[in-house]
Amino acid sequence: MQSAADPFDPDLTPGAAGDTLSHVPVLAAEVLEMLQPAPGKVFVDGTLGGAGHTGLLLAAGATVYGIDQDPYALSRARAANPQGLTVLEGNYRDMAQLLAGVGVTQVDGVLLDIGVSSFQLDDTGRGFSYHTEAPLDMRMSQSGESAADVVNEYDAEELASIIYEYGEDRLSRRIARAIVAAREQAPIETTVQLADIVKRAYPGFSKGIHPARRTFQALRIHVNDELGALRDGLAAAETLLAPGGRLAVISFHSLEDRIVKRFLLGSEGLEALTKRPVVASEEEQSGNPRARSAKLRGARRVTA
Repeated sequence: MQSAADPFDPDLTPGAAGDTLSHVPVLAAEVLEMLQPAPGKVFVDGTLGGAGHTGLLLAAGATVYGIDQDPYALSRARAANPQGLTVLEGNYRDMAQLLAGVGVTQVDGVLLDIGVSSFQLDDTGRGFSYHTEAPLDMRMSQSGESAADVVNEYDAEELASIIYEYGEDRLSRRIARAIVAAREQAPIETTVQLADIVKRAYPGFSKGIHPARRTFQALRIHVNDELGALRDGLAAAETLLAPGGRLAVISFHSLEDRIVKRFLLGSEGLEALTKRPVVASEEEQSGNPRARSAKLRGARRVTA
């Protein structure tokens, strides 16, 4: 819920509410310890979202270039207009080009908070959740191919591959066949339609985690090319970091964490700051269920 002085209310005049950023980020203290922001330092928040992490960096006196492809995130950040923040529209995979466009070729730190943001999940009209009725969309940028396009146009083999690779669901072929059979009767246009189709494809499901969770995750990752963006973003971050510069990456499922781990192990220019991923404290997890799956890894640039 937004307060009357929420600086991320798009209806506010830029700067009218001051420079306080309202979103509560996961692993806040751990990110600050890893990135070590200070006055005069320059950072990139490649996944601006609700700008919670950016707010912490700004509060420490750093300059931040915040990147996002979501129109709502961009409008909130531009309305807040806090001192020290430059908002850039685009995908963080292109951060090197985006920064070069404003004359920046080196930074002291890069933060990547991967995956769907809290306000995207909470926005019932975006189609990220299988719990509420909404158009089957899932596009972070709100442009290009939607999840509805995928489930209504891809053949069974392509759908099964997506659900297996990105959702790690052993019943991917069964689900794909169920989707194809259902769309022959009528187009699949809403989240609840798809969730019910997946649920019926699961034999004997009665309670527990909804079987559509993995399918929705897989479609979201595919529609937004999230894993490709992560690989490109990590490489771009390495090129931007000045010697001694720091990288912090928060992931939320094993596919992402595996990519980050392998990248850091294979990099000659980065030294890992974490042997194992840092996870949220029990206190944070109890107060924020979404923090339960968060994993933080970090690295420091060791060569020019």
